[in-house]
Amino acid sequence: MEKEIINRVANSKLITIDLEAYYPVGNRIQIDIAPWLLEGIVLKENDFRNHVSEHNWSQYKDCFVALYCSTDAIIPGWAYMLLSIALAPYAKKVTVGSLDMLETAIFSEIVGDLSVEEYKDKPVIIKGCSHKAIPPAAYTLLAQKLQPIAKSIMYGEACSSVPLFKKKRP
Repeated sequence: MEKEIINRVANSKLITIDLEAYYPVGNRIQIDIAPWLLEGIVLKENDFRNHVSEHNWSQYKDCFVALYCSTDAIIPGWAYMLLSIALAPYAKKVTVGSLDMLETAIFSEIVGDLSVEEYKDKPVIIKGCSHKAIPPAAYTLLAQKLQPIAKSIMYGEACSSVPLFKKKRP
C-alpha cells in the first residue's frame, strides 16, 4: 500500500523572502581618484577640478559607482561631493568606499523601502543561498525590519532553515 507523498513545505504558511529578487541590474564600478592627485597623494584643487570637468562621466550611465583613493592621501570631503555631483546625471548610485560598501548601501535602501506589512504575524524564511553577492548587512537589516511584525523568522531554505526569532505569546 503506497502512501501519497505530501509536500509539507508547499502546503505550509511559510513565506520566503529572497533578497536576490531585489538585486538591481547595473554594473558595479570603482573609481580610484589617486591618479588625479599630485604624485598620488596631494589634491591640488585646480588640477582636480580640471580632471573632473574633462572626464567622460557618461560612461557610467546606469552604473553603481564606488569612489575611493588607493593611496594614503587625505581627501577633503568636498572632492567626493564634487565627483558625486558630476556622476549624478548618469550613475544610479554613488558611494565612497569599496564595492562591498557600495553593495551594502544599495541594499540598505532596498530593505529600507521594502514593505513588510504582508509578513505581519506570519512565519518568514529569509532565503540564504543566492547566485548574486548579497551583502551580509542586508540580511541583518531585513531581520531587524521583520522582527517587530513577523510571527517567526528563519534563515535558509524551507527544508533546512535555521530558526532565528519566534514571537512570544502574550
